[in-house]
Amino acid sequence: MLRYGIPDFKMEKSHIDRRVKQMEAEGVVFRTSVLVGEMPKGSKVTNWAKESVSAEQLKSEFDAVLLAGGAEQSRDLPVPGRDLDGVHFAMEFLPQQNKVNAGDKLKGQLRADGKHVVVIGGGDTGSDCVGTSNRHGAASVVQFELMPMPPEVEDRPLTWPYWPIKLRTSSSHEEGCQREFAIATKEFLGEKGKLTGVKTVRLEWQGGKMTEVPGSEQVLKADMALLAMGFVNPVATLLEAFGVDKDARGNARASVDLVGGYKTNVDKVFAAGDVRRGQSLVVWAIREGRQAARAVDEFLQGSSNLPR
Repeated sequence: MLRYGIPDFKMEKSHIDRRVKQMEAEGVVFRTSVLVGEMPKGSKVTNWAKESVSAEQLKSEFDAVLLAGGAEQSRDLPVPGRDLDGVHFAMEFLPQQNKVNAGDKLKGQLRADGKHVVVIGGGDTGSDCVGTSNRHGAASVVQFELMPMPPEVEDRPLTWPYWPIKLRTSSSHEEGCQREFAIATKEFLGEKGKLTGVKTVRLEWQGGKMTEVPGSEQVLKADMALLAMGFVNPVATLLEAFGVDKDARGNARASVDLVGGYKTNVDKVFAAGDVRRGQSLVVWAIREGRQAARAVDEFLQGSSNLPR
């Protein structure tokens, strides 16, 4: 995720290389480009694996297995025209540029050179698409957000201790981007199978409910549309390969209890992070990683001195 999911202009990969060398010196063995189980047919999740390993093989060769693969399945936008050439998930687009930056050769790279780009989704992933499109030399970049434009300064007494609601402007936005709030995509338009535009409608939010503004439909020119609307759940075939029970949202079912925490229904198989809780923040990944490490240590040793 750090190497391919975050653009190089936001995080230099030398930081990863340094930490990997440290962990290797401590005894960690990294095996990259390995797919665990199988990828679902028709999946748009990026898969550059050069080999695969079965869940049964991992369970037989190791005393404990911790699933921490994240919530890789991107949220889709099932509107007319979704299958047009030029409509892509953000995580089809972003990792390719990182791969090229690293010196790898990549055929048919998705690029925004000279294109009118629409980024659908107002979060960090959408911001990354804006910055990468600008670096490609896009003709224009527009970013959509369903919610109304938030205030520039949060109402602290109202929001504390929750995540403050305020306008967040990234360096990518400052480099050049048209931001549209309270807007939804109705349809992708195209000619001869290629994307040419996006039909939109303005939204009103009343009492927490979203309604379309009558007569507000319009069409924006677009050669590329990038779907950056978050992630819904882990790849289902991973959990199914291990026989792990899923919750109602398709995540691995495991508790965070002090005793028996992070254990799944399958013996010696644990789950932590976004694969267990769904798309979340890095601070939750850090917390769950530490707690899961202690849970696995207790499982293997009978007790643990690791912090929780």
